[in-house]
Amino acid sequence: MSSLVWKKQPNRMIIEIIRIILRFLVLVGIQVLVLNNIQLGGYLNPFLYVMFILMLPVRLPKAVLLLTAMFTGLIIDMFTNTMGMHAAACLFMAYMRPGWLRILAPRDGYETDAVPSVKRYGFQWFVVYAAVMVFAHHFVLFYIEVFRFSEFFSTFLRILLSSLVTLLLIMLSQYLFTRPEDRTK
Repeated sequence: MSSLVWKKQPNRMIIEIIRIILRFLVLVGIQVLVLNNIQLGGYLNPFLYVMFILMLPVRLPKAVLLLTAMFTGLIIDMFTNTMGMHAAACLFMAYMRPGWLRILAPRDGYETDAVPSVKRYGFQWFVVYAAVMVFAHHFVLFYIEVFRFSEFFSTFLRILLSSLVTLLLIMLSQYLFTRPEDRTK
């Protein structure tokens, strides 16, 4: 976020920061109060809170992105008593994000205030973006949790199923919380 944007539109930036904070509070609240209590046979563990990291502005400085991801993971760790596992998975996801966004960049590049969403980039782009990021997060999280190769395939199945459920919830929320007149694709 350049200082030029701040000078031209400080109110717009403040509103965007408030939106980001509210998104954080809502997603962490849903995760802690509802989704952490859903575990179907140990194979479906939805982690909607990763949507917060997915929806951070594209041009967010890498250091801010990593600190935000670490903070998000530590908050979830605090509520789930997982001693840094979510923080590690969120950090890995945040570390991967700029490179993955570069690979998926539109021909003209990203706008200054771009936030990854179905509304802005379309269904197919967002599914590819979110699926890889969610899978990466879940891969690190579940293998750190198990921490042995003897359960490799059962853990991989758990990663796949949980990633699918998480992705479904993310896509559902993209359409539920977007005004119909704003949907372009």
